[in-house]
Amino acid sequence: MYKEKHAASSTFVPIRGLQYHVLQWTFGPLQPELAPLVMVHGWMDVGASYQFMVDALSEDFLRGRRLIAPDWRGFGLTEVQTDSFWFPDYLGDLDFLLDALAPGQAIDLVGHSMGGNVSMCYAGVRPERIRKLVNLEGFGLANGHPAQAPGRYAQWMDELKALHSGQMALRPYADAQAVARRLMKTNPRLPADKALWLAQHWAKPDAQGQWQILGQAAHKLKNAYIYRWEEMQHIWQRISAPVLSVEAGGKSMTGWWKGAYTLEEYHQRLKNVAQVRQAHIADAGHMVHHDQPQALAALIEEFLA
Repeated sequence: MYKEKHAASSTFVPIRGLQYHVLQWTFGPLQPELAPLVMVHGWMDVGASYQFMVDALSEDFLRGRRLIAPDWRGFGLTEVQTDSFWFPDYLGDLDFLLDALAPGQAIDLVGHSMGGNVSMCYAGVRPERIRKLVNLEGFGLANGHPAQAPGRYAQWMDELKALHSGQMALRPYADAQAVARRLMKTNPRLPADKALWLAQHWAKPDAQGQWQILGQAAHKLKNAYIYRWEEMQHIWQRISAPVLSVEAGGKSMTGWWKGAYTLEEYHQRLKNVAQVRQAHIADAGHMVHHDQPQALAALIEEFLA
């Protein structure tokens, strides 16, 4: 199994009625001039997902710095009692976490996928809190239209009933090795040693010995609200921090959207950001921080310097 180079400390931060699970790495006496580096994960992932990238960062970069990776609500060890998850809650959670962990400081923020979308939104709503932003494959969503609203509300209500009837439960796995195989099926580039390490942070055994995914089934519900780029555009235009947009060579958007939303449209949207740089990492899929942690770490170090 993969052995981490830099072990994280695990803590729980009480915010918004939740015990928010946070991983932290510190490297020697903290240098106050170095902004904390906060890393937020994507959908059906956990904060520990950044371990491989952390291990790839250089000693010179890490010295005197603090790194923070929370588990979003309903993922990992951050438990919440709900049957619906709403995008604004991630913004509120991040705001409270920064007040608790980095009060009065501007931070460097890295977000992957869903976490990248949250990060771009947060950077426009709270521009003074972000020094620099790295968006890893956080493309946003296809633009919605008002005519979709009735069907979306109906679909959400139908899926709520399916959730409560047990039809949307996440399947259990026999052991950690089975979880690792599932991770490798989703990401064929993921080596077996890293998959087994991730499996033990992505799932835990229950009282019967079955390994349960640390993500609530309610995350599978289609959101009742439609995505409106017209609104998000005004938020992106308020981003004052320099942004590094990192894309992987796997072209994940093509498989997701099948033409309904394209990489070219995302590039057009990026023109609304005042300071943006685009980077490309070859031989990597959507989980770029797993596939090419060394290449990603080098990009981030250069950008945050």
